[in-house]
Amino acid sequence: MKAFRIEKHGGPEVLEWIDVPTPEPRADEVVVKVRACALNRLDLWVRNGVEGHQFPLPLIPGSEVAGEIAATGSAVGDLDTGTDVLIAPGVSCGVCDRCAAGDDMLCSGYGILGEHRDGGYAEYVAVPRRNILPLPRGLSHAQAAALPLVFLTAWHMLVERARLGPLEDVLIHAAGSGVSSAGIQIAKLLGARHIFATASSDEKLERARTLGATHTINYTNENFAKKVREATGGKGVEVVLDHVGGKTFEDSFKAMAWAGRIVICGATTDYLAKINLRAVFFKSLSILGSTMGRQSELRTVLRHVEAGRLSPVIDRVLPLIEAPQAQSLLEQRDIFGKIVLTT
Repeated sequence: MKAFRIEKHGGPEVLEWIDVPTPEPRADEVVVKVRACALNRLDLWVRNGVEGHQFPLPLIPGSEVAGEIAATGSAVGDLDTGTDVLIAPGVSCGVCDRCAAGDDMLCSGYGILGEHRDGGYAEYVAVPRRNILPLPRGLSHAQAAALPLVFLTAWHMLVERARLGPLEDVLIHAAGSGVSSAGIQIAKLLGARHIFATASSDEKLERARTLGATHTINYTNENFAKKVREATGGKGVEVVLDHVGGKTFEDSFKAMAWAGRIVICGATTDYLAKINLRAVFFKSLSILGSTMGRQSELRTVLRHVEAGRLSPVIDRVLPLIEAPQAQSLLEQRDIFGKIVLTT
């Protein structure tokens, strides 16, 4: 089969379009013919490399995949070839105490498709049977591929970690990203009162309002902490959703209400941040880390999608062969929502 594989870290040029063996399913695995694969910031980290972290190169990137079943292992008897499916991107052992308790994302063997094992920048991908989900009703492969990682991440951040409640106020950074465009919708679904969204352009802010943002702030020419304080009568927000990191962290503290919670799933600008510890204990603030989420949460998200309460946000769809160009677009940040590659 054809696939984009990374042999070494570097720029878009290290994505090599080559012939590799088509995967054969192990007994408990399913081979999926890839119809769509969405891009994520994770793909750039895998390609560029991350200081202090070793990726299992050579590696085929791509975490969010939808397609159809091409082959099944000998222990898989409940799936038919040709069936349209969505792949849950988090892979766990399925048998340890944490997996048995439903906390699969805390499994010591947990990994993400396209980061810890070959992913969807290919014509076929092999995954465990437990990662196969039905394609959500009414969605195309491209629409479905734009869902699992970003909506699961945002859901776990706001629902499980930050416990965003009805009539609470929330600040969501970088509204044009996949996680944040999902987070705006989830905050609205949860009954948040004020949903503040930041972005770098008025066009992105307008898109954020269509998703449910009640207040939008252009962070290139406005101080978001000041704007939040003004709009809330000096109170601040109960929850901040952040994956930007160092550049926003200190001002996010200034935007938080007493007993506020900031939940972080990434650090795209800088992984070092200055923290005012006096504000943390004096205002009873909480700093919450978050990575992915439970597969049960993803199934809940997909039910909301099928009911029309949550929707994938797609900037553009490109052919798989244009993956290097698509990654360059993602790096430039001049998009709103997801880029999806199709075969």
